[in-house]
Amino acid sequence: MTADHASLGRLWALMLTVFVDMVGFLMILPLLPFYATRLGASPFLVGLMISAFAVAQLATSPVWGRLSDRHGRRPMLMLGVSISAVSHALFALACSEWAMGTLPRPWLIALLFVSRFVQGAGGATTGVVQAYVGDAIVPEDRAKALGWITAATSAGVMLGPALGSIAAVAGPAAPGLAAAALCGVNLVFVRNWLPESASDAARAHAAAAPRGSLVARMAEVLSQPRRPVARLIWIYTLGMMAFMAINAVLALYLQARFAMTEKTIGYVYTFVGTISLVMRSVVLGPAVRRFGERGVMRLGLTGLAAGYALQPLAPGLAAFGAALLLVPVGTALLFPATTSLVSRYVGPHELGATMGVQQAFGGVARLLGPVWAGAAFQALGAGSPFWLSAALALATLGLALGLEPPPKPRNL
Repeated sequence: MTADHASLGRLWALMLTVFVDMVGFLMILPLLPFYATRLGASPFLVGLMISAFAVAQLATSPVWGRLSDRHGRRPMLMLGVSISAVSHALFALACSEWAMGTLPRPWLIALLFVSRFVQGAGGATTGVVQAYVGDAIVPEDRAKALGWITAATSAGVMLGPALGSIAAVAGPAAPGLAAAALCGVNLVFVRNWLPESASDAARAHAAAAPRGSLVARMAEVLSQPRRPVARLIWIYTLGMMAFMAINAVLALYLQARFAMTEKTIGYVYTFVGTISLVMRSVVLGPAVRRFGERGVMRLGLTGLAAGYALQPLAPGLAAFGAALLLVPVGTALLFPATTSLVSRYVGPHELGATMGVQQAFGGVARLLGPVWAGAAFQALGAGSPFWLSAALALATLGLALGLEPPPKPRNL
């Protein structure tokens, strides 16, 4: 990577921040379907519960991005980590033995919904993280840098579920309490060791921008979907919808097909996280140099379509794992390349807002994907969400094939 030493130092600090945050998040997510169904929630209700995260992301992502343009990336990341700590504490309360023995089950299900909504508000800072990379890294290195950032999140995906399953042995509230404690550690780290990336000039420019410009950006994605940034946001959104649909029902599918429980599901996510970590830290950079960002994005969608289509055909767990391997391969190629391409079309004073808009549309995907996947799982059969997601990935590939080349690299 050609970035200077200071930029690399900031990148490593950001990587550690997102790693710890993802460990806490993934300690909770794989356990949620098991705890929710134990309380009487249906698969469709579990899908809605997972989508509550996306509702909050949809509402707050553009705001996080705009605020980070005006006030800096670091303060917004600190606030997001603090909100995440509250959400994990609420999850621990809802799953505690005291609550299960004292409160009515509908109240506990409602509390799980609240914890997911609060978690979505705290976790809506992905656009801020992406804007931080745009501030700190030159354009030609951004896809690789974003790959490193997502490699750090993949390491969290690899470690978090296993820690969650281990913590669950100590009691149903233990994973939530441990995740909240990790957020406290992360807050201290961000405050003391993560420097600000947005320049004073960029923040002043953002502060002077018309407030209606954020709404205009979102409307442009809808009204002019063929423009490069809008097209990329749609590719990101539809790819995310397919991915989140499968993520929502994966635990239920593995429980139905292979009798997995909350004490074993974490290891499946560890497998996925390991493959994703290798892809993003080792393979993505050379792939971008060989095929370009547009080519890598198309390969990612192809891999996702194949992975989704093959999983319900797998006769056993080993074959399912082989098909599942294509999913982290596809996401590792698709999402960093798409986000890097978006950053090439916007200036530094609007980078956070644009990434926030992308995450808002991604929030719609995170909302709708689990809902229709849960409904399809319940009404059409366990394999139906996989077929639908494969079709969606193929349709998105059509959008990617028509994307024009990005402008020449410029230091944003």
